[in-house]
Amino acid sequence: MPNFFINKKDFIITIEVVPPKGNDPTLLLEKLCSLKDFFFHAFSVASNPVAKSKMSAMVFTHLVQKATQKPAILHCTIRDHNRLGLQSELWGAKALGIDTIIAVTGDPSAAKAEEPTSTVGDLTVFQLISMARDSDLNTGAVLDFRPEVNGLDHEVKRLEKKVAAGCRFIVTQPVYDEKTAQKIHAATNHLKVPVIMGILPLLSYKHAVFLHDKVAGIAVPKALRQQMEKADDPIKQGVSQSRQMLELAKTLFSGACVMPPFDRFDILGQILL
Repeated sequence: MPNFFINKKDFIITIEVVPPKGNDPTLLLEKLCSLKDFFFHAFSVASNPVAKSKMSAMVFTHLVQKATQKPAILHCTIRDHNRLGLQSELWGAKALGIDTIIAVTGDPSAAKAEEPTSTVGDLTVFQLISMARDSDLNTGAVLDFRPEVNGLDHEVKRLEKKVAAGCRFIVTQPVYDEKTAQKIHAATNHLKVPVIMGILPLLSYKHAVFLHDKVAGIAVPKALRQQMEKADDPIKQGVSQSRQMLELAKTLFSGACVMPPFDRFDILGQILL
């Protein structure tokens, strides 16, 4: 499998994948193998998103690379492992042929969850980035621009610390409008590392409202929510909007990470035209 590096010269497209719940990856791997004719460069494998247990992200990343012969990026979180465990994960990933990780804090466990889980937090995300760099891994980080609190300026200062720690590329939370994309471009351009824009297709008006109201770090503009509400075919509308955002990303950023919700990989062919 060829080495995979994200740089500012080439426009990179990644597909985010959530590992399955349980110990059988067969069905999801079959879906991912069916994408072989689509134009993209790598998968990006999330680690227990929204603090819900899924198959080990490192194991699933390895299985994805083996099954699809495509590179896969491993998300590695400080929430779930202490210092010893994180170092073991990083060395293990490298031994399995995983060359690229994204260092993340991890979504907090819900206080009222049926099985509440403590957050480890043995390292800061900055320390994890340095540890991954020292483990010979190409290391990225996430920009959560926190639109609900106008937090872009604060988060860019955190990005500066991440780059200083060894971060070599950035992936943003999903972006849904040109104004926000322009703001992110202007705020991050001085960092001189590739920025990959997140694109999360909308499937329905209810989906758009949920993301806007319930998911921290995501803002779906009112006009777009109204378009989804009025659309005769909401999925078609969501796909069209994602395609527009992909074209916008090509003018402002070094790549795009498309995040098909609920394993709806069937819509990718209409987005990755």
